[in-house]
Amino acid sequence: MLLTTLIESLQTLHIAGSTDLDITGVCTDSRLVKPGNLFVAVKGTQTDGHAYIGKAIELGAGAVLHSEALAEMPEGVTFVQVPDTERVLGQMATTFYGNPTAHLKLVGVTGTNGKTTIATVLYELFRAMGHKVGLISTVCNYIDDCPVEATHTTPDPISLNALLAEMVAAGCEYAFMECSSHAIHQHRIGGLTFQGGIFTNLTRDHLDYHGTFENYRDAKKMFFDGLPKTAFAIVNADDRNGSVMVQNCAARVFTYSTRAAADYKGRIIEESIEGMLLDIDGHEVSVPFVGRFNVSNLLGVYGAALNLGKAADEVLRVLSGLKPVNGRFETIRSPKGFSAVIDYAHTPDALENVLVAINEIVNGRGRVITVCGAGGNRDKGKRPLMAQEAAKRSDRVIITSDNPRFEEPQDIVNDMLAGLDEEQRTRTLAIVDRREAIRTAAMMAQPGDVILVAGKGHEPYQEVKGVKHHFDDHEEVRAAFGM
Repeated sequence: MLLTTLIESLQTLHIAGSTDLDITGVCTDSRLVKPGNLFVAVKGTQTDGHAYIGKAIELGAGAVLHSEALAEMPEGVTFVQVPDTERVLGQMATTFYGNPTAHLKLVGVTGTNGKTTIATVLYELFRAMGHKVGLISTVCNYIDDCPVEATHTTPDPISLNALLAEMVAAGCEYAFMECSSHAIHQHRIGGLTFQGGIFTNLTRDHLDYHGTFENYRDAKKMFFDGLPKTAFAIVNADDRNGSVMVQNCAARVFTYSTRAAADYKGRIIEESIEGMLLDIDGHEVSVPFVGRFNVSNLLGVYGAALNLGKAADEVLRVLSGLKPVNGRFETIRSPKGFSAVIDYAHTPDALENVLVAINEIVNGRGRVITVCGAGGNRDKGKRPLMAQEAAKRSDRVIITSDNPRFEEPQDIVNDMLAGLDEEQRTRTLAIVDRREAIRTAAMMAQPGDVILVAGKGHEPYQEVKGVKHHFDDHEEVRAAFGM
């Protein structure tokens, strides 16, 4: 593609060199530059791409897009200066890959909890209805039935558009994606055209990046601010931030609720550890999902499917046959009469939601034993809050290691224990070794008890000092159960 075409819609401050040259690719990592590439110098949270322009040129970059004034601009390379490279990167990537979302019905899901469940269930729902579908999620990306490893909840703009272009080439009609607050704030989804957006809920998370809850909320709101008039916006009316999300939204707005009047309404009729019987808009449907939070998730799915032209009866029929998402309230039964629930819950609110659901099911007929930790090098303020939620809603708690990353696991455990009062500490154990913590919970359990193993869910690893070691909660629970 000609550089002229790539930059024709951009506000340029200065151009040095010819724009009549063929660009073979767009790249932000100087180490990956190939001859003829356009290197985009982006100021990241860790490094500044402007420092690597020389390296990119050495590897054959034909052009450089930059925002800072440059002291040196070697001949034979075209330099294009714009006000902010991060803001235009998504738009350029979209152009380079042929505007893939013009050929897909793309729906984005944002919020603190529930993004993966809603996006994945929508993907499974539309595939079960006979469509070719793409998925971009925390767990795994899919081009119809072909898995593509996920490294971020929302990929960088270049990888994202390349993935969407592959979906178009494979004949996909729909694509469902999680939109993280980081991705929205960093304009990773810039240039994409969304058919619709879904808001799940908003609780404390990622304050290590955003600084304040208000900044975190506003990053999510940016997504809805950018939806076109032709799109739909579906928000959770049970979350007070739902109305905030759509204050400046041009799209058609719909609501869902498990408690109040809404466009899409649902309630639990019956519930067990294996599933629920629901009333959704006057229709009874049995689903293998558990918990009020999952009723909300399924209402988001239901509303999106209806807005994409599907009939309510057909949507509910197919939903009844779908399975929970990997690492989201997955149940493993022990031969000894107790059960474990594996869930990705890694925020205070998510932990509360899962434990409320478990307690409603157990209903005093057994004990709730919770194994949980908190990630290293992330928001430290939520650590004592998570311990408090676990202790408040569990009979016994085992505080353990999650992904310590570059922190000492014991320090993280100590931060969590600091949130407990004297009585809560008497019901709490601290076992840094996660494998041993899970084994201890299994040894403590009696028939009728439920063990919640929270925090890692789908992740098959534990990250320690920059190295990901194989560790799967599913495998560890089965081993502890003697299965």
